[in-house]
Amino acid sequence: MAEQATLLLRAWRDGDDASRDRLVEMVYHTLRDMAASQLRGSRGDGLLQPTVLVNEALLRMLGREATFADRAHFCAVASLKMRSVLVDHARALAAAKRDGGEQVTLSAVGAGADPDATAAIDVLALHQALERLAEEDARAARAIEMSYFGGMGHADIAEALGVSVPTVERDLRFARAWLNRALR
Repeated sequence: MAEQATLLLRAWRDGDDASRDRLVEMVYHTLRDMAASQLRGSRGDGLLQPTVLVNEALLRMLGREATFADRAHFCAVASLKMRSVLVDHARALAAAKRDGGEQVTLSAVGAGADPDATAAIDVLALHQALERLAEEDARAARAIEMSYFGGMGHADIAEALGVSVPTVERDLRFARAWLNRALR
């Protein structure tokens, strides 16, 4: 699938809009599953469903020129857009309710995370903590963003960041520990 997605991305970049549509068809269910995982256990208004999250992220991505180098780059951008949608939604809720944002869990952060041991985290607090982490270690912040918001595996993150898989694993361990400390 990775090779086929990369070929579709190249065809789209060369002006073939039908390739864009085939690419979206190919990755839609994967993105929706990632969104469902992120929203599992959330509390809020119930309006932000996995399908809404994916559709909004895709609209933000596909409204621009196809500058994606490969599937890993596409997934990295998808992780950014999903984060952006979640943060915008949480800000809207906070503005309407003035009692904080929507809660999500960090159970999807990296392989090996124990879903039962993760606590609910405010999306806005997570966003702010990620911005602070990026000031300290930008690569670790990008790795955790791609893992959590994009659901990317270690190999895909390594490819997107241009580092080895062990480096990604170290970055994710550091980022999880840093975020756990920052969000207490």
